[in-house]
Amino acid sequence: MQEIKKQIIDALEALRPELLEMSHDIHDHPELGFEEYHAISLIRAQLEKHHFAITDNFCGMETALKATFAGKGDGPHIAFLAEYDALPGVGHGCGHNVIATCAVGAAIGLSKVMDNFCGKVSLIATPAEESGGGKAIMVDKGGFDDVDFAMMIHPSTGRSLIGRGGRAAVIIGVEFEGKNAHSSRPERGINALSAVIHLFNTIDLVRPTLDMYDNINGVITHGGLASNIIPGFASCKFAVRANTMKELEHLSQIIQDAAAAAEKITGAKAKVDVGPFYAERYPNLTMGEKFKENMALLGEEMELAKPGAYGSSDVGNVSIKLPAIHEYLSIGPSTVNAHSKELAACAISERADTVCIKGAEGLAMTGVDILSSQELRDAIKAEHEKSVPDFYKK
Repeated sequence: MQEIKKQIIDALEALRPELLEMSHDIHDHPELGFEEYHAISLIRAQLEKHHFAITDNFCGMETALKATFAGKGDGPHIAFLAEYDALPGVGHGCGHNVIATCAVGAAIGLSKVMDNFCGKVSLIATPAEESGGGKAIMVDKGGFDDVDFAMMIHPSTGRSLIGRGGRAAVIIGVEFEGKNAHSSRPERGINALSAVIHLFNTIDLVRPTLDMYDNINGVITHGGLASNIIPGFASCKFAVRANTMKELEHLSQIIQDAAAAAEKITGAKAKVDVGPFYAERYPNLTMGEKFKENMALLGEEMELAKPGAYGSSDVGNVSIKLPAIHEYLSIGPSTVNAHSKELAACAISERADTVCIKGAEGLAMTGVDILSSQELRDAIKAEHEKSVPDFYKK
């Protein structure tokens, strides 16, 4: 297998200039979730150039696609997952340009040696990871039904890690419609801002009864335009996290009940929008260890993450459906915070460029390991079956 892996490395090193050009181009044109038209056009152009069969508007999303390259016969289906949406006001402060480049590069790299294997490789371009749950939508619509193994990397700061977990999360938006009035005659209005404030106070009242790992963080997104007007409209948004989607359902209901209580007391009509649930993550360590070994061959040392779950991602939904990894390659020092302009600057640094290529190589090399070993495939699937809770298997 070493000769085949060397072919992948040689192919991706030759493609370094155009892959890095794509990474920087995505970074220079940040787009929010479901609006990533420039990014998806760049990704599509790369895959089309390398003779992938492309399905546009994958799972009904305009900025999603699935591109597939077949081997010499029927066999396992490996998918590399790309993210490419940006953050409002920050740009690529989560380094999704690096994620997209690693995934595209991995798919192309593995395609160059697929004549040695039965099976197929796909690049699945998944929009709106930050806010819209593109992968969760794809799982629900059957987009991963024919996929056997899924892989991606995520840029990080500090140490490079495998096996890091993630928490279940959902974004919940609440709007209140009241009635404007002059502030000198408040009895003629219905104060929508008071409803929002009551909602926050109710959540704070309930907070001591929650599990210590439950988290509800909210912001007021609209509270009125002038202090001498009773606000007829107000809105807020909450990021809610729990250890599992089952527990997340409970927290979501608390917010909905609190909104209903605020509506009853203030008279402002509540509209609650519960976004897609991001599942907790079940990283496949059997697959992750193979990726770690391949990165070591490329001169990149990785560590097993400490127990615990921190961030959230819709890749968790994929990890319940099938074996998946979402490993972390460092692009900056630990003093740099995620979702910051400082990390956005790191995402086009020389180090990030190195990660774009080596990450792609390591993912593709892990694809070779999976395609070439039935024993490894069986071990990966056995771990997945054991790690995912039974309540998801109904």
